[in-house]
Amino acid sequence: MKTFYVPGALAIAAMLSAGVASAQTTTLRGIVSDQMCGAHHMMAGASAQQCTRECVGMGAPYALVVGDKVYTLQANPEVKKELYALAGAPAVVKGTVSGMTMQVAAVAPAK
Repeated sequence: MKTFYVPGALAIAAMLSAGVASAQTTTLRGIVSDQMCGAHHMMAGASAQQCTRECVGMGAPYALVVGDKVYTLQANPEVKKELYALAGAPAVVKGTVSGMTMQVAAVAPAK
């Protein structure tokens, strides 16, 4: 059985692995919200916490409001429990950012 090496395929594989390896962990400070409302909660009479939890319950992803930017948060079920506890509150979120989406690795209350 002969083995063939394709130089172009090796170069592509090297670039892809370099792209994965270059993902850097970022730390953001902001307010835990939901993607539907962002910084401006729309549920009449509800607190930011109540509105965030209600919108997430209806399918909106969690978000982090940092100044005038709103990052969509993607997280595993354990991290989502922590986001639920911090709904409407300041938080420090660590993860990798791609555009306006953050893959969350850890979240903690802001001090």
